[in-house]
Parts: sequence; C-alpha cells; structure tokens
Amino acid sequence: MSDKLKRRWIAIIGVLCAAAVIVAAGVGSVNIPVAETVRILLKFFFKAHVETDATFETILLNIRLHRVLLAFICGGGLAVSGVVMQSVLRNPLASSSTLGVSSGAAVGASLVLVTGIHFLGFFTAPVFGFVFGLAAVLAAIGIAGKLSKGLDNSAIILTGMAFSFFAGSVITMMMILKRHELQRLVFWQMGSFALKDAVFPLMLFPVVLVGTLVVFRYAREMDMMTLGEEQALSTGVELKKVKWALLVTGSVITGAVVSMSGIIGFIDLFTPHVARKIFGASHRYVIVSSALLGGFFMVICDLVARAASRYELPVGAVTSFIGAPFFMYLYFSGKKEKK
Repeated sequence: MSDKLKRRWIAIIGVLCAAAVIVAAGVGSVNIPVAETVRILLKFFFKAHVETDATFETILLNIRLHRVLLAFICGGGLAVSGVVMQSVLRNPLASSSTLGVSSGAAVGASLVLVTGIHFLGFFTAPVFGFVFGLAAVLAAIGIAGKLSKGLDNSAIILTGMAFSFFAGSVITMMMILKRHELQRLVFWQMGSFALKDAVFPLMLFPVVLVGTLVVFRYAREMDMMTLGEEQALSTGVELKKVKWALLVTGSVITGAVVSMSGIIGFIDLFTPHVARKIFGASHRYVIVSSALLGGFFMVICDLVARAASRYELPVGAVTSFIGAPFFMYLYFSGKKEKK
C-alpha cells in the first residue's frame, strides 16, 4: 500500500471516529437526533449561530459529551501503549498489563476505596492509581535490568507478570478483609466511564497526547527494533535508552488511563494487530491508526455497555467479550498467512 493510500485510510478512520462520537453522544435514555447533535456541537465548538433544543443541549454538554470524549481518549491511549509494548518486547501478546502497570494501578485505587482516604477529594483514587501503576512498572523494569544485566525482553515480561500476580493477591486479600466494599472494587476493576465529569477528559488528554507524540518520535527506532535487537544496534539505535523511554512512556499513558477509568482489557492487545493488518509494519502509520482505532472501538464498546442492558455494564466486560474472539481471529489468521 502506498503512502498516499495509507493517508487516505487514516482520513477515513478519522471520519468514522467523528461519526462514532456524534452517534454515541446522542444515544441514551433520551435519544438525541444526529442532526440536533451536530448543531449543538457546531454551536458549542465553533460558535455557530444555529437554533438548538435547550433540553438536548443540556443533556449532551453536561452528561454525554465528556463521557464519550473520555472513552475515546482512553481507548486511543491504551492502543498506543499496546503498540509500544508489542514492538519493544517483540511479543504479539504483550500489553500494558504485561509490565504490571494495570495491576499496580488497581492496588492503588483499591487501597483508597477500602481505607476511605480522600485528602484529594474525588481525585484521590485516580492519583493513587497512577502513582502505584507507575511505581510497579519502574520497579519491574529496574529489577529485570539488574537481574539480566540489561533490558532483556523475557526478563521484563516475567518480572512484570510476577508483579501482576503479586498485585492480584493483594487485591484479593483486600476484598476478603473488606467485603462491604466488594461490589465497588469489582466494578472499578472492570472499568467504567460512568459518573465522570468534564474534568476527567481535560486532565487525561494532555497526558495521552504528549505520550503519543513521544512514542511517534521513536517510530524509526521501533521499526528497527521490530527487525531484531542486533539489527537495531547495527543501525545506531541506543537500545537500552530507547527501551527505557518507550516502556516508561507507554506505562505513563496506561497508568493515567487506568487511574481515570479502571482496568479495561483487550483494547491495547488487539488494536495494534488491526492497524498492522491495514497499514503494515511502519510505525508512523501504526501509531496514528492505532490511536484512532482504539478510540473508535472504546466509544462503540461504551455505547454497548450503556445500551445493552437495563443496568449499565462495566465497559471492561464488553471490551473483553468482543475483543477476545476478535483478537484470536486476528492472531491465528496472521499465523496462517505466514505459513
């Protein structure tokens, strides 16, 4: 596929993302017509002089829009993090949970829920989740580097898995000791965008945007690393420095997302595979398309979570339900093509 055609495909995906956001923002207990949604958004973002329904405008701007935007940002951030993990660790099954960042964030947020700490108000759980998630991944990378005398991919994966199992056991003990908080703990771990106000996407967007730009800066190095570490070294890539930069950046993105939404699986696992199916191995296109596709899939899954049941489902349950068979199809179909 030529670069011109790839750019066209990215433009098409961008249009689909915009359409998904508009449709999802209008669907709920009170459905807002698409045309009315468009008018309200034009009035809000571009100060267009158009007449809009006051009730629809209140629902869209005060409840729906920031939730849909948060879902899109979270999906895009997780997808970019998945690209980093799979490329750096050269493992198609790698994801942000591989390094224990999701589990670490879950421990931090769960600690807040069971102890009742609230010195930062509503943001206490997100802050604790982010700090614990980042601390977990830094510890995993540091220990792997010491034990393997370098950043060996297998050592990083095994150390991250060990941290994840340890964090899981800590959360299980919290659930047993604080059974009256069991429902809140379980629901948070499955992920949700409910009851999030406009501050959440405003806080998360700069982190995801800057992180994505940093990852994009290393697109060439990621291309070289995909071919093998010896090949990357022979082309002048400072392997240890680049690995540290990318793994920490990917973990910061994931930690920020998880701290805002809870643990949401499979978006970071299968989205990069979809992007590579369409655009090939060039990370310039894989990073951008993964961010867009991740946001698109997350918005659709959140829409399903809101509309599929009388009671709202955790979005993480929907992403896992849809993502697991989809990922298996993508992964094994790729294996057959290589044969």
